[in-house]
Amino acid sequence: MDVDFKALTLEEAAAHKADALVFAITDPSDGQTSPPTHGSSSPLAQWVQQVIDSGDLEAGAGKWLMSHSGGQCQARRVVLVRVGDGSPAAVRKGLLGALGALRQPGVKKVVVCTHLAQLQVGAWQAAVVAVADATYAYTTTLSKPKPRSLSSLVFVSDGPVGADAQAEVRVGQAVVEGVELAKEWANRPSNHATPTKLAQAAEKLARCDNVKVEVLGPKEVVKLGMGAFMAVAQGAQEPLRFIVIHYRGADKDQAPVVLVGKGVTFDTGGISIKPAAEMDEMKFDMGGAASVLGTMRTVAVLQPRLNVVAIIPACENMPDGRAVKPGDVVTSMSGQTIEILNTDAEGRLILCDALTYAERFKPACIVDVATLTGACVIALGHVRSGLFTESEELAQGLLQAGERALDLCWRMPLDDEYAEGLKTNFADMANVAGRAGGAVSAAKFLQKFTQSQQWAHLDIAGTAWKSGTSKGATGRPVGLLVAFLLAQQGQTAKRKSKSTRKGD
Repeated sequence: MDVDFKALTLEEAAAHKADALVFAITDPSDGQTSPPTHGSSSPLAQWVQQVIDSGDLEAGAGKWLMSHSGGQCQARRVVLVRVGDGSPAAVRKGLLGALGALRQPGVKKVVVCTHLAQLQVGAWQAAVVAVADATYAYTTTLSKPKPRSLSSLVFVSDGPVGADAQAEVRVGQAVVEGVELAKEWANRPSNHATPTKLAQAAEKLARCDNVKVEVLGPKEVVKLGMGAFMAVAQGAQEPLRFIVIHYRGADKDQAPVVLVGKGVTFDTGGISIKPAAEMDEMKFDMGGAASVLGTMRTVAVLQPRLNVVAIIPACENMPDGRAVKPGDVVTSMSGQTIEILNTDAEGRLILCDALTYAERFKPACIVDVATLTGACVIALGHVRSGLFTESEELAQGLLQAGERALDLCWRMPLDDEYAEGLKTNFADMANVAGRAGGAVSAAKFLQKFTQSQQWAHLDIAGTAWKSGTSKGATGRPVGLLVAFLLAQQGQTAKRKSKSTRKGD
């Protein structure tokens, strides 16, 4: 989807060739009944003003009205949409509704007119991401696919668009690439998204500047002593893959941010097998891996000045005769032993070895991302991802990144008492505690493998996909992770500047 800016009057916007013209309209401020149409005498401007004045378009972000233009402009369809106060969240809500209404085969070029909108910082990026989200279409395994029809998005205003807005759009386009790569791989059925195929998708990133990809197989994983990861994978015929993506955009001696994504490409639950109902949704259990892969795609496009390492342990969790059994004890890469009481608590087993492996990079911080627990869905629903960390700096960085990206998370507790249920007589720890506080005890398990690190865990079980008629991957938390990484780039630059001044 191409995105462009044009400085046009309302009359010129009406004459611009497009399949649909969308007017973004902010709500009236105090003492104002409606936004002026700049005194324009064009038929379209007068019609817009009449609709607003008549009250047919209610105030409130997301309210919209669609009509055929009746020859008042080149576009056959006109949509008036309220974007609230012009904030990123309000713009996203408005354009999601408006573009959803225009999701038709004949709508290939859309012009978004911003003459009647006062957009706040971040709104342009939110607009690009919202339009892409509203028009996304999965096609890979359909015999008669219906791909996204929208190919061109043009923002028009009554004056030149500044460099900041253009930069927002550039970041928005890059985020869309990452989000849609994450959606693609999380949406694919597991026979089309095996660990091997996921590794091949990662290897394609090596074509980008400053990106290197390593893929380890079972022999290398055994040699590394990843007993927990191997235990999960041993019941599957599909071989595991341990994927490491390196992005170097800064000096070699700059500590990298390490992202770790859970990559269970299908989860039956193993011997502790899941109920049949909705088990098909377990193809989404590699949502963490997909989001990390998507984030690295965005990083490769933006080429920020920082170093990032992404680690994806990828495997299936299957219940054949070789599968790990409840009560088995395995030795993790860290040397700690684990009694596996429930084979359906497999995500933490593959992550713990990946977290230990991450230590070799001497990271600035580690953030793992996983569809880890149903308990987190119960706690937070589908609105916010669960955030677990003892680092105040990491907590604030991720929370603020989520706010900027409209990809929200919520900080959860990590009290030591939550780890009591992980005690066992037969190993250093069990892989599950009781049902109560399940999301927290899962995080406490992972924490045992990150004691010497600045570490945060994002449980995205409730936010990585949607169920029901709109079933599919969301691409979250690519936006959050990208916003976090870009902020790290800024902080690194500030630290370098301070260091240089001290040296002077």
